[in-house]
Amino acid sequence: MQFELMASMMCADYGNLEKEVKELTAGGIDSFHIDIMDGRYVPNFAMSLNDMKYIAKESPKPLDVHMMIEHPNNRIDLFLSNLRKEDTVYIHPEAEYHPSTTLQSIINAGMIPGIAINPGTSVETVMEMLRIVKKVLVMSVNPGNAGQMYLPYVGRKITKLLALKEDMDFEIYWDGACSADKIIEFAPKGVKGFVLGTTLLFGKDKPYGETLNNIRELKF
Repeated sequence: MQFELMASMMCADYGNLEKEVKELTAGGIDSFHIDIMDGRYVPNFAMSLNDMKYIAKESPKPLDVHMMIEHPNNRIDLFLSNLRKEDTVYIHPEAEYHPSTTLQSIINAGMIPGIAINPGTSVETVMEMLRIVKKVLVMSVNPGNAGQMYLPYVGRKITKLLALKEDMDFEIYWDGACSADKIIEFAPKGVKGFVLGTTLLFGKDKPYGETLNNIRELKF
């Protein structure tokens, strides 16, 4: 079964970032998930524009840029000018007065538009945006911090989205508390990709390539 694996780079060893990026690339990661946090929309600071540019320079793999900032439209051009056509940009609809304007900027720049849906955000409130995005990032934890526990009610939200995607042109991705049992449960249902953090990928005493191969060989 084919599904995408994205490395949550806020969990990487920043003292050895070049080594981390090169080993993940050689190990077969599909893309790098870049969490941009401003300490306002979420109660934490994480990666920056310079981090994003550095990873793009060190690896040909696509970037998955998750904008957890207030009013992303005020800064979106700065990020878009440093991205490639195969890169994705997710925004949180609640963070913007007119999120469709920001999504259109992403589309006009030639990048892949996406929205991130928080645990407390209903599918119904983002219905119209589902018609213009290519990716939907479902947060299975509240945004802002790594290492949180999975919120079980998010599974019902994914079920709703899976039914809608049959008539729309988007794919569903999982972000937060991603464990092997969640991949086994949701990949066969149609979830396209999974953001990997400390639960499955980082902080293990084995090469990234071995870890990624083990995940891809999970029994369904």
